Amino acid sequence: MRRSKLYKQQLEVVGDTLARHTVDEAIAILKKLPGVKFDQTAEVSIKLGIDPRKSDQTVRGAVALPRGTGKSVRVAVVAEGAAAEEAKAAGADIVGFDDLVQTIKEGKLDFDILISTPDAMRMVRPLGRQLGPRGLMPNPKTGTVTDQVGAAVREAKAGRAEFRADRGACLHIPFGKLSFEADALRENFDAIVDAVQKAKPASSKGVYIISCTISGTMTPGVKINVKELARAAK
Repeated sequence: MRRSKLYKQQLEVVGDTLARHTVDEAIAILKKLPGVKFDQTAEVSIKLGIDPRKSDQTVRGAVALPRGTGKSVRVAVVAEGAAAEEAKAAGADIVGFDDLVQTIKEGKLDFDILISTPDAMRMVRPLGRQLGPRGLMPNPKTGTVTDQVGAAVREAKAGRAEFRADRGACLHIPFGKLSFEADALRENFDAIVDAVQKAKPASSKGVYIISCTISGTMTPGVKINVKELARAAK
């Protein structure tokens, strides 16, 4: 595989790509890497010791990032009455009921997160064809199906990250921008790891977090010593 000049320069900074670092060391290396003309997203990739083929070992959830995501998020809410007013007051970009459902049916998805009250899910569930492929279907596990729509909207606007293990038992979760200060990235990283650990299935045995790597949109990965993740399940 041919590697670009930039990628080769980045590898020189990373050094031994198999070396495991402390979280602070890994973030420092990531921020030193030669960059590109846009503000790259920082992402943490975690390999889990679960069997994703088993329904009782699904790992899915959402976490509020204390230092935000670094991007503007458009939030839509399917609700009516007092819940709709609460969503508007909390800063939702789009609030509707029958009208919003119809708009989604037409394929108009001008939002990044969709929140629904439990009673409205009877109308939202049939929208799987439109919402599913884009990961926008509301789900109680991610806090997007709730009666507390105001709190959900505020959390979504402040910055939250959803995660779900893929078929390879891996998670890929954004935790900010490379322009963030190191301490901001560390806070977001810690919040994500804590949420992932809390999401460990009861049926999962043995080592839970097998490996952990952070990277930018266009950078090599920097490996983290998982033994440093003090609360990692064993």
